[in-house]
Amino acid sequence: MEKPQKMPKVAKVKNKAPAEVQITAEQLLREAKERDLEILPPPPKQKISDAAELADYQQRKRKTFEDNLRKNRMVVSNWIKYAQWEESQKEIQRARSIWERAIDNEHRNITIWLKYAEMEMKHRQVNHARNLWDRAVTVMPRVNQFWYKYTYMEEMLENVAGARQVFERWIEWQPEEQAWQTYINFELRYKEINRARSIYERFVMVHPEVKNWIKYARFEESHGFINGSRTVYERAIEFFGDDHADERLFIAFARFEEGQKEHDRVRVIYKYALDHLPKDRTTDLYKAYTIHEKKYGDRSGIEDVIVSKRKFQYEQEVNENPTNYDAWFDYLRLVENESDPELIRETYERAIANVPPANDKNLWRRYIYLWINYALYEELETEDLERTRQIYRTCLELIPHKLFTFSKIWLLYAQFEIRCKNLQTARKTLGMAIGRCPRDKLFRGYIDLEIQLREFDRCRILYEKFLEFGPENCTTWMKFAELESLLGDTDRARAIYELAIQQPRLDMPELLWKSYIDFEVQQGEFQYARQLYERLLERTVHVKVWISYAKFEISAENDEEGLNVPLARRIYERANECLKGLAEKEARVLVLEAWRDFERDHGSESSLQKVLERMPRKVKKRQKIVSEAGVEEGWEEVFDFIFPEDEMARPNLKLLAAAKNWKRKQDTDPPAVVASAAAESDQSVPRGANTTDEQQSEQMDDSEEDEAEEARTNSPDE
Repeated sequence: MEKPQKMPKVAKVKNKAPAEVQITAEQLLREAKERDLEILPPPPKQKISDAAELADYQQRKRKTFEDNLRKNRMVVSNWIKYAQWEESQKEIQRARSIWERAIDNEHRNITIWLKYAEMEMKHRQVNHARNLWDRAVTVMPRVNQFWYKYTYMEEMLENVAGARQVFERWIEWQPEEQAWQTYINFELRYKEINRARSIYERFVMVHPEVKNWIKYARFEESHGFINGSRTVYERAIEFFGDDHADERLFIAFARFEEGQKEHDRVRVIYKYALDHLPKDRTTDLYKAYTIHEKKYGDRSGIEDVIVSKRKFQYEQEVNENPTNYDAWFDYLRLVENESDPELIRETYERAIANVPPANDKNLWRRYIYLWINYALYEELETEDLERTRQIYRTCLELIPHKLFTFSKIWLLYAQFEIRCKNLQTARKTLGMAIGRCPRDKLFRGYIDLEIQLREFDRCRILYEKFLEFGPENCTTWMKFAELESLLGDTDRARAIYELAIQQPRLDMPELLWKSYIDFEVQQGEFQYARQLYERLLERTVHVKVWISYAKFEISAENDEEGLNVPLARRIYERANECLKGLAEKEARVLVLEAWRDFERDHGSESSLQKVLERMPRKVKKRQKIVSEAGVEEGWEEVFDFIFPEDEMARPNLKLLAAAKNWKRKQDTDPPAVVASAAAESDQSVPRGANTTDEQQSEQMDDSEEDEAEEARTNSPDE
């Protein structure tokens, strides 16, 4: 029977407290570094004492290298180490043989060619190195490193002609820009300016970029050829043309001329560039132009630059949003200052071509002013009347009159025709406007025109048409009556007013009645005015009508002296009686205040005292707040007016309040106390006694006031 396998014992740690001295990973690494635990000792140096031992050593090393090459011929480092070892053994032929084998194995490897040529140059094998570079640039002509090394070697050997020949071979392959610059610097080192210039000529044709043309021009400038540099800039501008021009070229050209103190040339260059370059590629050009003018220009030059810059900004805004009419207005205002009619007309035509995208009058409001400004410019500035007329007519044809119209444009066109002494055309235009799209402003403008022409019969006809179009317009009735009044036809004006007040619908009837009454007062017909007030009071009992009626009576002229004051007082009394039964207590208060002021000015002390006795008291009350859904939301404080006349007309109010007070005491006090309190109450408050509201408020709380108000409302005396 097998014994059961025992579990290994778990080591027990008696002391689990941290050690006093902690060892960190940094300390372990530092100790390992100090002890050099991982550094192996260098191999022992081998000392070769005779030729046989050397040959044996070389045979073993070569065998090792060859074995490595047989294992993997594609590892370049094996070939390089092998060749460099042979070179260290002074076996140049063997090393050359190994390099050749490496090239045969992988002729596209740049490192092998460089190391091979470096070995030949190190051992002064110039022809070998030259032949090797020739082979390298023939096999891989696009590797610039070979050409750099080749030209550098020839220049170090002072073979300038050979180096130039190598450069020419290199340039035939049209390499990158740096190769051309290297060739140019090579010629400059030997003071061959003409050769460098010819290289630049070919360079800018192979790499036709703006920066290369600028380099060419600066090369000419740096060597004192000012005319040559200017010619290069001009050729560059002509070469690129308007389609491919760059602001950097113009800025460089302008700075060159600025350096030569040719400031007029600088301005011409900047203006030419701003006129021919696209607006989105002239930001730096504007900055440079502004800086130049601030340094060397006068006030007008600086303003020209600022105007050009603002013009560019406006162009950007209108291109981004063609319907931004505010930008068009600013742009046109700027263009008009230049006094170039053709440019201004072109800009106006561009602006009005942007018709609002929808037939919404709000979108058309600003757009119409473009046409108005255009027409005014042609009429006032260029004085081209026929063109102005064509602008107005085109605008009127463009507006969708069935949906909306603009009375202003019709009136402006009619006024223009009148200035041109074409009265019939103006009348025909306004008549067509009224027929197609009748508007209040059109009628008024047409009527004002005929009034200025003193054609009053036409004005009457127009007013009749106007009233047929809008009979509820009180202003039209008043203007019509005013016209007849000015013409001295009082009966006709009165008839117009009578027709007006009989209309079933009026927009401002109070103004119409006031105008009618004022008309009668001006005519001295106070009896007619008094009748009008009475007729008006039959329709409305508004407080302002009563007050105005009373003031009229004060100011009215009467044959009998002293009759005005009683009439006015009688009107105030009527007003007070009329408003007494209405719920609007504020109107009654206004009447009493006006009556009080009237008595102070025209009445006696007794009459004033009677009015003061009728003045109400202002009290604060609480009422419930009820929402629209019928839910009580709390209480609020409101002000109310209590009139003495109303309180005196309700004598049972005090008795009801005393009864409620007695009922409450009866519910709370003992019978004996209640009886004595009732007796006292009967003695202190006799039946029918009149007390003030202040005493009532002392005896009633808020709830009793509400009940008293309810009882007052339901009282049969009221």
